Amino acid sequence: MKKTALYNDHLKLNAKMVDFGGFNMPIQYQGISIEHNAVRTDVGVFDVSHMGEFFISGQDSSRFLNYVCTNNINKIKINNAQYNCFTNHDGGIIDDLIVYRCDESEYMLVVNASNIKKDWDWLISNVKNYNCKLSNESDNIGLISVQGPKSLDLINEVFKKDFSSIKKFRFDTIIYNRSKITISNTGYTGSKGYELYINNEIISIIWDKLINIGVNHNVSPIGLGARDTLRMEMGYCLYGNDINDSTTPYEANLMWVTNLEKEFIGKEKILSSIKNSSKKMINFKMIDRGIPRSGYDIADEFGNKIGNVTSGTFSPSNKIGIGIGYINKNYTIGDNIFISIRDKKVKAELIKLPINNG
Repeated sequence: MKKTALYNDHLKLNAKMVDFGGFNMPIQYQGISIEHNAVRTDVGVFDVSHMGEFFISGQDSSRFLNYVCTNNINKIKINNAQYNCFTNHDGGIIDDLIVYRCDESEYMLVVNASNIKKDWDWLISNVKNYNCKLSNESDNIGLISVQGPKSLDLINEVFKKDFSSIKKFRFDTIIYNRSKITISNTGYTGSKGYELYINNEIISIIWDKLINIGVNHNVSPIGLGARDTLRMEMGYCLYGNDINDSTTPYEANLMWVTNLEKEFIGKEKILSSIKNSSKKMINFKMIDRGIPRSGYDIADEFGNKIGNVTSGTFSPSNKIGIGIGYINKNYTIGDNIFISIRDKKVKAELIKLPINNG
């Protein structure tokens, strides 16, 4: 397993470590519910350095990214970011990612840890006809996520600068110890927050400052367990669970990041999916007592299987079971479904997320 540059820092904090995407990562420190609530009420810091960072530059960089991404790259202003997808020739989602526009013809792509090699190979295989340079900096750049209502106060104090002008999905860069740090108003929790892209040579220094200065703001280190419960309260997809190479953006309710007015890989198959696919992503909360888990069957009121759960958990904020899944049936918000939990059909209700904003 790979280790991030903060591995020893996690051990000092008595983190429980697990394999995630080929990386030895902290799943929890004090406990998932404690850490979850810390993000919703105060501030938490996450090591997400396992994520991948690619840089694309050159005169054809925008045109190339418009070809491999579903969203409209030309709409991204400099120092802005955009949620996006790579799709394959069958319209399936290779990965979901964030595209940062650093300059007129330079971009940073942030991809999922388990997909770094797959995404890199995909970009290399499609760049032949475009005049642009690709650089994989995943091993050199670390990422700390600072999330929660007090996140801005914490980073302002750490860097002795006011970052309140950085609005949602925008970013700025500063120089710290002669090294560039990108500070982005983004996150995967649904609470207010920022993500810090830092050279691995100084990331441990920044982590220590966030933890030590963060005492003034009731800071907590947060593991991947709480990251999962936080994102599920918002209905955010997790690649490999909720979306994959055989799921189209239409099926995953990601048409809002799919621009059909431009040409891109997989467009025709996505158009076909809109016409022909009955499979659609749903969000639900439990009515009866029970916690849904990935792989559980979903049934209708007559006991007929209509789909399956792809992500499920107990929501610490709402004290109920919540989940994400797919069903092959027309539905409306408020409809009831039934989750198969230990041979019992347990009632749930289809909902519109977020269930809790924090």
